[in-house]
Amino acid sequence: MRFAPAACVLALAFATVSSSVSGQAPDAKIDPRSVALQQAGEALAARGDFAGATDSLESALVADPRNRSAYVSLARVAQKQDLNGKAIRFYREALKMEPNDLNALAGQGEALVAKGAVEKARENLARIEKLCLTQCSEKTVLASAIAKGPKPEVRTAESVTPKPVIEKAQEKN
Repeated sequence: MRFAPAACVLALAFATVSSSVSGQAPDAKIDPRSVALQQAGEALAARGDFAGATDSLESALVADPRNRSAYVSLARVAQKQDLNGKAIRFYREALKMEPNDLNALAGQGEALVAKGAVEKARENLARIEKLCLTQCSEKTVLASAIAKGPKPEVRTAESVTPKPVIEKAQEKN
């Protein structure tokens, strides 16, 4: 009698866990429509049609949100358009699904360097070095990106607006 309440709680816990797990699809099975849309998007990106590539890759994610490689492809397209903040976000989504994805870690590191966050990129490089004990291309690519550093900001005449003469006169007073 002393064990009856504990046995009921344990039985309820097993019933709850087993019913929630049995309804889930395995993560390894990505919807074939999503894979086809991803491949089409990558082909468009290779031709330079970034808008079409983005549309196709986003459709791939609608078809199956578990398609981690579609997030990585979207991030690469964003980087080619110099949208590094957007790329970092897409890489982060891919890393939520698989924290040890070397391609996503390296790509995110490159985007972080482009945004000027070199220290965070070094953290990604340290994670890659722990995961990749031998020489791997991701480690080499990210290390060279960190060594180069962020691109210097190009300033144009439109981006630099001179102070009006009145404001300069008021500053002297």
